[in-house]
Amino acid sequence: MNAPLPPLVVMGVSGSGKSTMGSLLGLRLDMPFFDGDDFHPAANKQKMGAGKPLTDVDREPWLGTLGELLAGKADGVTTVPPIVACSALKRRYRDLLRSAAPDVVFIHLTGSAGTIGARMEARAHEFMPRTLLESQFAALEELDEDEAHLLADITEPPELLVERLATELQAVSAKAVRTA
Repeated sequence: MNAPLPPLVVMGVSGSGKSTMGSLLGLRLDMPFFDGDDFHPAANKQKMGAGKPLTDVDREPWLGTLGELLAGKADGVTTVPPIVACSALKRRYRDLLRSAAPDVVFIHLTGSAGTIGARMEARAHEFMPRTLLESQFAALEELDEDEAHLLADITEPPELLVERLATELQAVSAKAVRTA
């Protein structure tokens, strides 16, 4: 029997594949998936669509909503921990999410600016233009050892990456159950 998994945040800069990987992991792990972008207020979407990066003040209510979702309090339906796609670029953003869901595990999708930029140019996104990628990399703060996380190289084929992450998550979850 598999140990229950904690809530998960698939994180990384825009274009790293958060929505794709979150959706695939949700299917593989039988966990509900939510795209954090769907929870941005209209003002945030308009600002980003105009090529302006969000400020911490812009992000705080949005991150609060995602934290409630991760804690199982926001959608009124979720009974198992969810997977949420969210950039979570700064430690203080992750701390805010953890304040609502202390056992959250972050899955950081990593890749070069060149690889991610090429992905962004090949897609149409509702409000995140390629011009904001540099600001995303500038804002990114690497995860610290005290933050529960897994790293995921986006150059790995998605199917193999999902299987590797599922195995690693089960191991992390089993270890947490043994030490609790």
